[in-house]
Amino acid sequence: MLTELRLALFRSHRAVRLAFDGRPVAIWGPNGAGKTNILEAVSLLSPGRGLRGAAAEEIGRRPDGAGWKVAAVLDGHELETWAEGPGRLVRIDGKTASQAALAGIARVVWLVPAMDRLWIEAPEGRRRFLDRLALSFFPGHAETALAYERAMRERNRLLRDGVADAGWYGALEARMAEAGAALTAARAATVERLMAAQVEGAFPVAALSLDPGEGAADLAAALVDGRRRDMAAGRTLAGPHRADLRAVWAAKGMDAALCSTGEQKALLIALVLANARALAAETGAPPLVLLDEVAAHLDPGRRAALFDTLCGMGVQAFLTGTEEALFDSLGTRAQRMTVADEGGASVVRPA
Repeated sequence: MLTELRLALFRSHRAVRLAFDGRPVAIWGPNGAGKTNILEAVSLLSPGRGLRGAAAEEIGRRPDGAGWKVAAVLDGHELETWAEGPGRLVRIDGKTASQAALAGIARVVWLVPAMDRLWIEAPEGRRRFLDRLALSFFPGHAETALAYERAMRERNRLLRDGVADAGWYGALEARMAEAGAALTAARAATVERLMAAQVEGAFPVAALSLDPGEGAADLAAALVDGRRRDMAAGRTLAGPHRADLRAVWAAKGMDAALCSTGEQKALLIALVLANARALAAETGAPPLVLLDEVAAHLDPGRRAALFDTLCGMGVQAFLTGTEEALFDSLGTRAQRMTVADEGGASVVRPA
């Protein structure tokens, strides 16, 4: 459970200290007041760039300076992450730690409006979505992806330079094959977990399938065989970096890309809830769930069903919206906070 969150020079927040009691947290206020910034701060308690995908140097409050800090108390651990320039630093219980170490303490899942086009955009967005879910189960997934990307970048440089000597490729392709197999295995295992954790109800069951990318079954051989083709293209054309996630509304047999905007949103919510259920079953505790502006896009019945589901799961969820009325069906089951812009800085008050 997240019991305390402190922000310093973080986006629109000059200094804030928030206390939580484990209930879902409903945060409302006008657009641009700083609601999403609170969710972003919580997301940075896990590895990676957080729910906005921002580089560390982009987060600091302007014009106060580039430095910023987020500190929290989560399950009795004191977590700190901050930046004073490129890259961010981490301390856990007063000791310097890696971002990957955060995954052993903070499991965080989220849904933001930018994901609304997930099913109709290019496969890259769905890969990022799936990899974020995989990271929640497999803390080493990000390091594996980074190792694969580094080796692929080096191989692509050789291809663009027209290097034909096979000796230059062998070690790089071996590293890509090893990391690629681990990536594909983690993605496939994540899909299996999501499928098993879905529940029939207010939100649809999604039939998921993973296209692992051309050559993924034997990537080492595919890379060797594809060198001439790849050299002509100037990049690697086979491998898990070309994987894709497909979803079908199971009850209707309809591909997610063909569903209405509201149905696509419902499928996304269903997968985030499945992710939370699977993590709770695996770790013994539900993750933190961040839902940015999700209530405004649901009809009252489905909105109430979402709140009932979150409370029934015992999830500590953080939800944002522009109006207090969006959270009426939560009643006393939630903490309530308002955010307003006052003098160019965000001010958070209990409601």
